[in-house]
Formats: sequence, structure tokens, C-alpha cells
Amino acid sequence: MAASELTEQTDVLVIGGGPGGYVAAFRAADLGLRTTIVEKSPLLGGICLRAGCIPSKTLLHVAHLIESAALAKDFGVTFAEPKIDIDRLRGWKQAVVDKLCGGIKTLAKKRGVRVIQDTARFEDSGTVRIEGGDVTRLKFKNAIIATGSRLKTLPEKIMPADCCLDSSGALDLEVIPQALCIVGGGYIGLELGQVYAALGSRVTVIEVLDRILTGPDDDLARPLVARLKKQFDAIHTGAALVSARKTGRQIEITFTKGGRRETLICDRVLVSVGREPNAGDLGLENTKVVVNARGFIAVDEARRTADQCIYAIGDVAGNPMLAHKASREGIVAAEAIAGQPSVFDPRAIPAVVYTSPELAWCGLTENEAKEKGVEVKVGKFLWGASGRALAMGRPAGMTKVIADTGTHRVLGVGIVGEHAGDLIAEAVLAIEMGARAEDLAHTIHPHPSTSETLMEAAENVLGTAIHALRKV
Repeated sequence: MAASELTEQTDVLVIGGGPGGYVAAFRAADLGLRTTIVEKSPLLGGICLRAGCIPSKTLLHVAHLIESAALAKDFGVTFAEPKIDIDRLRGWKQAVVDKLCGGIKTLAKKRGVRVIQDTARFEDSGTVRIEGGDVTRLKFKNAIIATGSRLKTLPEKIMPADCCLDSSGALDLEVIPQALCIVGGGYIGLELGQVYAALGSRVTVIEVLDRILTGPDDDLARPLVARLKKQFDAIHTGAALVSARKTGRQIEITFTKGGRRETLICDRVLVSVGREPNAGDLGLENTKVVVNARGFIAVDEARRTADQCIYAIGDVAGNPMLAHKASREGIVAAEAIAGQPSVFDPRAIPAVVYTSPELAWCGLTENEAKEKGVEVKVGKFLWGASGRALAMGRPAGMTKVIADTGTHRVLGVGIVGEHAGDLIAEAVLAIEMGARAEDLAHTIHPHPSTSETLMEAAENVLGTAIHALRKV
């Protein structure tokens, strides 16, 4: 048989090597299943690792360092103005990515997971065609689709492709523009906005909705929005993009706001208007897999599709499009394939905006409770009363606990402040274990620490807070 017609077999085929795919493959291999990953990139880790989560947080760390150095003058410590070496900064960011990608490659090799750098398309419910490699077809007993998502784009007539960058392009740091316009007020645009603002760009945000950051409650978003308004030149909400065109080396943006047409001149435009699932071009029409009207693959609690031997995880299987959600789904799918009684049934999935201040939440928000008619008690603790937050010069924060009125069971938590993304894990655990506000309030937290604010907020649910005035 010619090499071009070579057919191989595997127990588990994973299509996509991102944080869902490689985790699923590794778990399957650990359970004794012969596992193969088909990934079009030469590196495992997915967009998250190569051009998303990791490089953006690497650059945000630099932005936070610059901000902290500027803040230090209030403490009596003055640093010289920072000098940015873009080449070294870009190299450091890439070194972090390369180290993590190399680690995943090593783990795959140690586990005996085969990695094929190609694309796969279903021929039927048990076979995929491999494009461009030595192996033409791969037969599988079970497959896991982990193809992730892609950035949404705007219509060419509104935003020509040669006028804008996407988030992946922005992370390349090819140039630091004097004026940067960001179309989209979600967490990705705002995170990158803070990076470029710290590096010297004048940043303007255009958001079609009436507010930026639509996920968390207003009171949680407020400290971050206040900070962004100081860092950015302008934040236009309720603003609809009309057109973009090049004018020499710059770009002219036209948008409408409040019934008026406005223009903006900038050097670069970053379009960050969300992501959409990669469920196309997989040959799913040759299987029993069902794709819903929004483009997501329909799955059950075990992440099994309508085709019993095909599973789907991560962004392609539905919201929220978060790497940690994908990883957990990958473990569930692998265990289900191995015959274990594993299901994806989280009570809470944390969401984090890695800006300064950080913003994190999990479980039920107060807004969602009102919409669903759930009776809740809300306890808040402002970080202006936290000794640790004051000692760091970071008092602009708040911790919020949302509990059931009758049982005091913790339903949701929100935190805005320094390292909120790390603090939220305790809240996720509390919700998963069915903890009550009393459990958080009676747990002794280290002093001084910002973790104490979770205890204090829980005490406020109960009306027993020591460091807050009680309502009479």
C-alpha cells in the first residue's frame, strides 16, 4: 500500500491540541487508551497558550509592574521613567510560551501520545481523512472534537482587513502606536488596552452596548471602569461603528453615538468583538453529530454528541469559552470513553478579567438572581477597610458574597481587586461543596490578607461583620 493510502487505527482520536484537547489526550493515555492528537500547529497548547491567555498575561504582568512603579511615588519611592525594549519584551513573552509548549510536548512523548501535525475531516463515524501527511486515513473507536474557536471579524465594508489587527496580531508587539482604537469592550480588548496604555499608547474604546464588561454586576465592574477611564483617552459606549478607512499612515474611524456621527483618527485599530466556534470544515455532515443554530456542537453531560462514539469539548461545545472549562471537559470525555461514570456538572465556573484591578466572579451574579426571581442575601466588603489592601496601596476593590436567603448557601461570589483571579478559587470550592455563608465566615483566614475579605463579606451576609457598621 502506498504511503499516501496508509490507514492507521487508534483507540481515541483527539482533533485539536489546545487546553481541552491535549488534556483529554493525556487523561485518555493515563487510562491505558492508545491516543492520537491531530493538530494543525507544530506546537500543542492551542491559541490560549500560543496567542492568547499566556502571552497576554505575560504582557499584563509587565503593565502591572509599570503601574506599580508609578504608584510607588505615593509611598516615598521614586523610579525613573521606564525604558521599553520591545525586542527583549517580545523575546521574553515568546520564551514563556516556548517553555510551556515544550513542556506539553515532553508530556505527550512520555505518555506515548502520538501527535500528527495536520488537519482531520470525518469521512464517517469511525474514520477521518488526514490532509497532507503520510497517513491518509485514521480509524478510531472514539473521537474527541476539541477544535476551539476563532476570532469574529467585522464586515469588510465596515472594517477592511488591512485597517485592523486582531488580538493575536496585537500580541506580536510589532509596533507601539501613538493612538490605538479598540473596537469591543470585552475582557480581551480591555486587557490589551491596558498593556498598550502602559507601553505609551493613547487608547480609545468603542463599544456598541451601553456598558463595557457585561458579565459581572455593575458594582463589581465599577472600580475597574474607573481605573480604565483614567488610563484610556476615552471609552465610548452605545457607539456603533460605521466605517474605517486609511488616510495616509493613519486610520479614520467613523461611529455613531447618541444619534450623532463622530470621527476618530488613530494609528492602529484592534478589533476584539468576540469569538465563534470552529465546527465547520470537519465533515460533520458525514456523521450523526448535531450542530445547533449558534454553531456549537450539541453534547450531553459526558460531552458525548448525538453520534455515540464522538465527543466534543471546549469552545466548540458551548459557552463559556474558557480554557479551564475546556480542560475539565476533556478529562470528563476521556473518562467517559474509558467507561468511568464521569459527567460535566460544575456548580460554578470562574471567570477572570486580568486587568488592574483584576475582576473575578463565579456562580450566580446578583443581576442573574433578580432575573430568575431567586431570593438572596448579599454581603459586601469594601477593600478600603482591608489592612492588606491599604498596605499595598490598592484599596479600590470589593468582595461580594451572594447567598440563598433561607439556607445561606453560597450561590455566587464576585471579587474586584489585586489578585482577584487567585482569590476566586476559594469561592468556587465553597459553591461546589455547598458551603453556607457561615462556613466562610467561621473559617479562620490569615491576617493581614486580601483573602480575609471573603470572610468579612460572608459575615456581612449574616449581619455579624466586625469591620463594618451594622445596619440598625
